[in-house]
Amino acid sequence: MQIRASTVLPARREDVELHTADGLTLVGELALPAERDPVATLITLHPLPTHGGFMDSHVYRKAAWRLPALADLAVLRFNLRGVSSPRGTSEGTFDNAEGERFDVAAAIELAEFRDLPRRWLVGWSFGTDLVLMHGCDPSVEGAVLLSPPLRFSTAEHLATWDASGKPVVALVPELDDYLRPAEAKERFAAISQAEVIGADGVKHLWVGEAAVRRALDEIVRVVVPERGGEPLPTTWDGPYEVADDLRGHRAG
Repeated sequence: MQIRASTVLPARREDVELHTADGLTLVGELALPAERDPVATLITLHPLPTHGGFMDSHVYRKAAWRLPALADLAVLRFNLRGVSSPRGTSEGTFDNAEGERFDVAAAIELAEFRDLPRRWLVGWSFGTDLVLMHGCDPSVEGAVLLSPPLRFSTAEHLATWDASGKPVVALVPELDDYLRPAEAKERFAAISQAEVIGADGVKHLWVGEAAVRRALDEIVRVVVPERGGEPLPTTWDGPYEVADDLRGHRAG
């Protein structure tokens, strides 16, 4: 069976709540491998809420649908403060990357509480600024950044990651609206260990299966190096479901 945009592979999926230090409850989902313990964990931070970003933004939705089965990864995705999705609405209001520091901390704390292994932050667009500004935590192994605009994060935040020595990998679309590979290499030079990877033919939103597969392949390459960098399978021989919409699945 060819893995398509609507394919949902087996996993243990549960709705979760995150509780922030400033008293908010955020809603999310944790997806785990169906029959094994995860080998590593993705803590995902979604694009800008004021421009439609939420926990179901398509790269993260497909990561949760595929990576527990294909790469033995745990995938935590959630709505930042004030953001709604079919899962529900997180309390609070959008705070221009400031109050969201509590959201990042709450996600890391949930991963710690659940004893999820090898925790990596994965940010996309606005989410990359949250990673850089608030995510350099001792319990985090590193960061993967999709389409980083470097809009809210500053030189001080980059210096913090540089001093940490933690790996930072930026996946930068060739046709990005905000930051393209050449400029990204210049700006991320402030993090000596940063790796900037250009994605040919890709735009900021990673639209299309080819772009999504490129993003997921690179994330898995970084987070699960023991796989040897092999591309993820594009076919599946086993049970699966087909998504009718963001929340509804039917057997396939």
